[in-house]
Amino acid sequence: MTQIAVLGTGTMGAPMARNLLRNGHQVAAWNRTRDRAEPLAADGAAIADSPAVAVRDAGVVITMLNDAETALSVMRDAVPALRGGQVWAQMGTVGVADVAPLAGFAAEHGLTFVDAPVQGTKQPAEQGKLVILAAGPQKARGVLEPVFGAVGARTLWLDEDGASGAGTRLKLAAVSYAISLTSVVAESVALAEGLGLDPALLGEVLTGGPLDSVYLQMKMKAMLAGDFEPSFAVRNAEKNTRLIHESAASAGIRVDVNDAAGARFRRVIEQGHGDEDMAATYRASFTG
Repeated sequence: MTQIAVLGTGTMGAPMARNLLRNGHQVAAWNRTRDRAEPLAADGAAIADSPAVAVRDAGVVITMLNDAETALSVMRDAVPALRGGQVWAQMGTVGVADVAPLAGFAAEHGLTFVDAPVQGTKQPAEQGKLVILAAGPQKARGVLEPVFGAVGARTLWLDEDGASGAGTRLKLAAVSYAISLTSVVAESVALAEGLGLDPALLGEVLTGGPLDSVYLQMKMKAMLAGDFEPSFAVRNAEKNTRLIHESAASAGIRVDVNDAAGARFRRVIEQGHGDEDMAATYRASFTG
């Protein structure tokens, strides 16, 4: 099986690393805050003291980091141990304009670059049911098939050139839907409450009808229960609204609902709830 370096073992990276280990791969895990990587040792991972140590023997390098700047910085720290021919699967969410510098770094160091963000949050990551949105050359696909198969339910190969950013472009479109829908649900629940109704009545109206969905039920339940255990944190959602806006603007597209969702997330962050699940956008509807 494949020797894999997982750089970034947060909410998404840690369960991905566990699923790789369960599927027989060897994993060297690194995280800037080492405490977040150390629990993976019990699952069989080697915990690396630096990105360079993590990538030294790896055939595949996975980055699951907060943004492109961080991913590039971490890969630069790994340069002393990088070698030509390694496959770099960049699986975090970045902006469309960020892909070219990442691909350029890969080319400079002889790496095979694959743009491969994932669709899904904490629970799908734990279950190995992410959807991988990938762009990269044929020569990388055979190497990555068992890797992606360990962390995802399916992989959509969108382009043979990772530098095209096809995976990132589709990811931003998909996450825009999730972010906007969460904000719509939050406003409806808050409006029902603000108008003096039991907000649970909203569920009675929508459940089983054409507007029902698993996602609606999940987020509405969290809002009604005040359960904002993070699956996808407000801070990450707000970051994504900015990436979506920038990418849309470069294409001449207006994303008004996304931008309104971003404003709601910023209010929630100002209220001190940035590390809660993005369902906490419900809080943004109340002025008191």
